[in-house]
Formats: sequence, C-alpha cells, structure tokens
Amino acid sequence: MKLPVNIGFHQGRSMEVDSETETITVLGPDGKKLGTLPWESVIDHIVASTFDARMKKARKQPRIPLSVKVWYRTPDGKHFESLTEGIGGGGLFIESSTQFPTGTEIEVEFSLPDHPAERLRAKGEVVWVRTKPERYTFFPGMGVKFTQIPEPARERVLELVDTLSQSRQIN
Repeated sequence: MKLPVNIGFHQGRSMEVDSETETITVLGPDGKKLGTLPWESVIDHIVASTFDARMKKARKQPRIPLSVKVWYRTPDGKHFESLTEGIGGGGLFIESSTQFPTGTEIEVEFSLPDHPAERLRAKGEVVWVRTKPERYTFFPGMGVKFTQIPEPARERVLELVDTLSQSRQIN
C-alpha cells in the first residue's frame, strides 16, 4: 500500500507499507527509496515517546540524567550493585538486567558526585520496569520511588539536580 505524505517539509514524499515484510519505506518526490524501517522500530519509538510524556506528568520532583553508583537490597536480604540512569528528589532509575516486580520494596544507598565518600540512604518502591533496551540508548532497569528518605538527603539530591539543570541550560 502506498500512502502520500501531504504535510509541511515532507510534502511530495510517500510511504510504502509492506505487510509481508512488516516494513515501512519512505520514497522521495522522485520515487527513489530514502529508507526503510521495520514496524517494530516504529512501534518501539511510539511507545517510548508516549512513555516519556507520561513519566513527565507523573513526576512531582525534578530529575536529571546522572550515572552514580547505587547499592540496593531486597527485603529478603539479596544485595545488588549497579548504576543509576537518572535521579531526582522523588526517586531514581537503576540500570539492571535483573528487575523486580512493581511494588517490591528495596533499600538503596548511593553517593553523589560532590561527596563521593558519603553514602545517602533511602527506602523505595519499584514503580515501573524497563525489561529491554529502548531506542538503543536506554538500558533495562527499574524506576524506584523514594518512600522514605531523610530530608537532608532529599535536599542534597534536589540541590544537585538544580545545580546541574542550571549549568545545562547555560551551555
């Protein structure tokens, strides 16, 4: 099936949808092939972009992408060590190929770059999981919402988030 594209800059191009190979091919105004994507890539992109929008609405605290070492343990005493993908006043994302079900309570310890020898402690709950890499850049892992974090620790996280956010806006 061939579909014309009639919007803005892309006007004059067309898309060919091939249900046998499950691909979408974009053709230029001259009919030459510009590129082909499997449906899986298109679907993953749509799901990931709507997920990002939902997460922005769900967060009540600011966050930043930041990789710091994190140690965590489950209620049954299993210990793990990994890295964060992002952190904020409301929680963090732990990169891990071993995810726990949503609702799992864990204890976390992490160090911030401005005080690497000091570990901040918190209790949290797994609120979402990413079971496979997304968009070839995001690792599998778990989103953890802080359920108990000492106020001085939360303030330190928020101060770092604010400082790094401001420096990124300047650059």
